[in-house]
Amino acid sequence: MRAFDNTGKTETPGRESRAKALVRHGVSLSLLTLVSRILGLLREMAKAALMGTSALSDAFSVAFMIPNLFRRLFAEGSIAVAFIPTFKEYLLENDKEKTKDFLSCVLTFLTFFVSLAVCAGIIAAPLVIRLFGMEEYAETVLLTRLMFPFLAFISLAAFFQGILNSLRIFAPSGLAPILLNIITIASAYGLSPFTANPARAMAIGILTGGFLEAAIQFPFVMKHGLAVFFTGLKKAITNPGTKKILRLVGPTIVGMAAYQLNDLVSTALAGNAGEGIVSSLQYSLRLQELILGIFAVSIGTVLLPDLAEHAKSGDWDIYNARLIQAMNIIALITVPITFFSLARGENLIRLLFKTQSFNEDSVALTLAAFRFHIPGLYFIALNRILAPAFYAQSNTKSPTLAGIISFASNIALAALLAGPFKGAGIAFALSAASVVNTILLIIFLGKNPRVNVGAALKPALGYFFKMIVFSALAVTPVFLFGGRLDALFAGKSRIIAQGVPLAVWALAFSAIGTALLFISGDKQLFSLLSLLRKKDRRTA
Repeated sequence: MRAFDNTGKTETPGRESRAKALVRHGVSLSLLTLVSRILGLLREMAKAALMGTSALSDAFSVAFMIPNLFRRLFAEGSIAVAFIPTFKEYLLENDKEKTKDFLSCVLTFLTFFVSLAVCAGIIAAPLVIRLFGMEEYAETVLLTRLMFPFLAFISLAAFFQGILNSLRIFAPSGLAPILLNIITIASAYGLSPFTANPARAMAIGILTGGFLEAAIQFPFVMKHGLAVFFTGLKKAITNPGTKKILRLVGPTIVGMAAYQLNDLVSTALAGNAGEGIVSSLQYSLRLQELILGIFAVSIGTVLLPDLAEHAKSGDWDIYNARLIQAMNIIALITVPITFFSLARGENLIRLLFKTQSFNEDSVALTLAAFRFHIPGLYFIALNRILAPAFYAQSNTKSPTLAGIISFASNIALAALLAGPFKGAGIAFALSAASVVNTILLIIFLGKNPRVNVGAALKPALGYFFKMIVFSALAVTPVFLFGGRLDALFAGKSRIIAQGVPLAVWALAFSAIGTALLFISGDKQLFSLLSLLRKKDRRTA
């Protein structure tokens, strides 16, 4: 079968070609994720245009956040980190029937468990929503119940994605969220005239899009010789592969729950801090996640199967090299973006969200949160890279402990700062907790004698500080002369008044930064340029 031709015991490529493959897959998936995140941003722009930072917008944000939290917990979190390393072992055994049986058992158990979770969520919605102090209580309960089945669809989508990513097939899982966002945007505008409010129209779009995310990936799983079907529940639970996943998932759920509860508790604090705080935090996070999703999630998605394979085969030199490479790429991307976002964040928010519904108060609330969210970008991205380094070794306890301590730090800070500083205080707490999580993950990773953390940390820190210096130099003209350019276009339409200065300074910042990298002979820059030249030659 084709699946086993790709991942069975075949000739192992050289280290250099594997490193290039990691970058190539990362770039390809990043392009798809870029489209998805842009569409996700357009989805938020649609919400801003239709609801602004109103109580109805807060209601939709909370209602979608709850099933989305469980999605990250059961789908993108536990399933991915426990399933992929286990599935890799089956692929390396190259036993087709045994692998199919394992997949069918996992599918059966997952469907049963998530179905119970959906039913429990729908029943418990009125009790859970009371914790958030929502002005639109009844509407929030209705929206939560409407969107909770999204958890079932997206969990199946994550299962199919785990199969395909293990086979180094990334395009279908990159296309799936694109479809979700297109359907949601279309529903927001197309169904709003026929529903009681725009929030319900968007909720219908979320539900439909979640179903299509799973549906679009299933044919690709079948195509690669891994047809999966339901089996008996008893057989599914007693399958050795399922048991191993459950052993890995146990501590992972605790750690992921601690991490995801950050959102839950922070949102509850925001809901009680005043109208519009929940929505402004969501808009700010959307901007942060646009960058995070394009690069960190894509690199992490590609990195996990690669690290898992090297950990299982005991090739720790390549394992360490991949980790250093990924950490440097994260610094190359996130540090400059952080500096530029701090300088031009207001332009960005006004350009993307400012409408009649999203007024000056909305801009101020979102900007206050964004200025404290964006400094945590590098650390959140780095956590997405460091966590797979543990999961590839089937070590879920270390990131679990880091997640719990990070959660405690976030909640303590958020509870302390939400009152006097509202959304800005909650945003700062999340960024500070991300730094704590990064430090703990590095310490725990150093306890594995096979992973040379010292060798990885020294160049990674050096590169991080290099990017800080280069970014500070590149952003200086933006700070010094940005106001003058803004004044030239003041009074024009929103796209001209905000978009032109933003584009001009983005180009200037990028040009200065790239020149500094080029002069310093930056290896990461030249690797990316080499990859792009080869892609151009292949497509010529």
